[in-house]
Amino acid sequence: MKLGIISDTHESIVNIEKAKKVFAAKGASPIIHLGDYCAGPSVRAFKGTKIIGILGNNDGDVLRLEKNFREIGGDFRWEFCVLDYDGLKIACYHGTVPEITDALIKSKTYDVVLCGHTHELRHETIDGVLVLNPGSAHGFEKEGTVAILDTVTREVEMVVL
Repeated sequence: MKLGIISDTHESIVNIEKAKKVFAAKGASPIIHLGDYCAGPSVRAFKGTKIIGILGNNDGDVLRLEKNFREIGGDFRWEFCVLDYDGLKIACYHGTVPEITDALIKSKTYDVVLCGHTHELRHETIDGVLVLNPGSAHGFEKEGTVAILDTVTREVEMVVL
């Protein structure tokens, strides 16, 4: 299975549409959004996709975000969630507190730790734990990025939007 990994969209509807096309073309579903939508339009832009999302530090109106997820048939998981695909135990956390991200990695409880927040690409393995940050889909003065994780092979593809 291929998972679409996206974070820090910050209301960039144009790049959300680009990411959706990339994920569709690569057969990546569901899409896992690691937070920082910033408002409802970013969530509503994912209508028609299978999306699982968590909160970021810039997601202020949580109840409205939750409502928007319900309206598009998305799966809203608040600040943290654990997913299991093809036997991989995947922790999803925005990354707001680096010490928490580090603790998730060091615990070795998870095969994969997905995080965002820094707007920087990260793809490394630490003591057998795959750590993946897709960067920022928004881009902020540069091109946005997303990632695709193959849960069978554990291969990761970083994609520039």
